[in-house]
Amino acid sequence: MIGGVDTHRYDLSSMVMLKDNHIALSGSIEEAIKKARQLCGFSLKIEVECRTLKEALQACQANCDVVMLDNFDAEACKYAAALSVKLQYPNVLVEVSGGITSENMQSYFCPWTDIVSSSTLVQGYPTVDFSMKVTPTRDFERLHALDDLLKEVL
Repeated sequence: MIGGVDTHRYDLSSMVMLKDNHIALSGSIEEAIKKARQLCGFSLKIEVECRTLKEALQACQANCDVVMLDNFDAEACKYAAALSVKLQYPNVLVEVSGGITSENMQSYFCPWTDIVSSSTLVQGYPTVDFSMKVTPTRDFERLHALDDLLKEVL
């Protein structure tokens, strides 16, 4: 294996990463990217965590900078997703992530994958395992509409 190591993000201001909760609250991948681009401008890259090839292609079509193929098996990453994305969107970076260890990492390498990320460097240390899933509600939609109205007025 020949390559380099780089920090994914130093902090939350280094790059925008849109995950499932951001997409759920925005209503779609396209809308999440649009809102992120409005907030961060042209200078920050936008990465979208994708669980399917369809999501990856939607993210590319909406002008993301990086698609993260999350928890794909190695063959699906290489031949279905990464190749498909690169053929249609050659300037989009393709990152593969999720379940990648030093033992199986090499099976994810291919000409269409730009980034292989793994958390094995930090595994083995005590952590707190938690997550939060957000579900949009009717009240949230009203609040969102009010926020849009205030932006127009101000």
